[in-house]
Amino acid sequence: MIYLDHAATTPVRDDVLAAMLPYFSASYGNASGGYRLARDARQAIDTARGEVARAVGAARSEVYFTSGGSEADSWALLGVASAHPEKRHIITTKIEHHAVLHACAALERRGCEMTYLDVDELGRVSPEAFARAIRPDTLLASVMLANNEVGTIEPIAALGEIAHAHGVLMHTDAVQAVGHIPVELGRLNVDLLSMSAHKFGGPKGIGALIVRSGMRIENLVYGGAQERGLRAGTENTPAIVGMGRAISMAVQSMTQTAARVSRLRDMLEEKLLAIPGVRVNGDRENRLPGHLHVTIEDANPMPLLMQMDMAGIAVSSGSACTSGSAERSHVVTAMGIAGERQADIRFSIGEENTEEEMAAVADALRRILKR
Repeated sequence: MIYLDHAATTPVRDDVLAAMLPYFSASYGNASGGYRLARDARQAIDTARGEVARAVGAARSEVYFTSGGSEADSWALLGVASAHPEKRHIITTKIEHHAVLHACAALERRGCEMTYLDVDELGRVSPEAFARAIRPDTLLASVMLANNEVGTIEPIAALGEIAHAHGVLMHTDAVQAVGHIPVELGRLNVDLLSMSAHKFGGPKGIGALIVRSGMRIENLVYGGAQERGLRAGTENTPAIVGMGRAISMAVQSMTQTAARVSRLRDMLEEKLLAIPGVRVNGDRENRLPGHLHVTIEDANPMPLLMQMDMAGIAVSSGSACTSGSAERSHVVTAMGIAGERQADIRFSIGEENTEEEMAAVADALRRILKR
């Protein structure tokens, strides 16, 4: 199989799995206990917390482990809104992940007001439009760092600067970006940042929300005193250890990996653009290294993806959270990519892919479209 859906999930690195295994068996203690077995687990969690903090330029005390990116996004919006009932306006965009959009819809049902910003044809948010949307009662803005479908990188540092100048808190969903491009909390001018381990070689079911020191945020999960009293539930020690190891490895090799992956992406892009009816979407200058999103004219998306699968090629039409939907993605719709008979395909390349695979994928797509 040729796997080109790394934006959906990445394979767990061998070293990450090896680091996790002892905490399923020999070091199985509950980190909330007071005996040595528990202290071993607590030390492992503390080490992983430090690894996550260093990777994004945060303090250890600002890292809160969650079950993944969706929980982190939901907690950022719902938790901040609950902690600040005096302000009821939130700004986001039309191309956010559904974890943000559905959390916003839940807040609207609770009486909050939302502004959903448009994007241009490349999927970019306008800082000028962002500034115009701010009101005296604006509490929070949530804009993703890099789009999970087309890969466009947003001007988060500029947006965060504008937000802070108006006393507005800033959250970014950095799930697709962390481990693939440099992410530094201070330079991004954000107060909250979401990430998920399975996007950078870690296990599924573990993520983190970075919450800047001094911020007020309400619990999303209640129960015990884990995560300094803000996120209850027995810590998933093996997954946390895996996340810490994975993010350290991803950051250490980021420059070399990004150069190699972007070279493969460019090679595939050149071959696909030679096929009649194929066009590339998103910002081709400012995008994630491994992302390539295309629209194909006069093609039916579901049969096309099925035939790619039968050819041994794993790709998607967009977010894994909306796979199987007959409707076009809200992202391409917001970007104005209109058309009746069009298929959208996201190719997301990883470090294990090869030049030979890029050529094979382009050849396979050409054959399928001819049929």
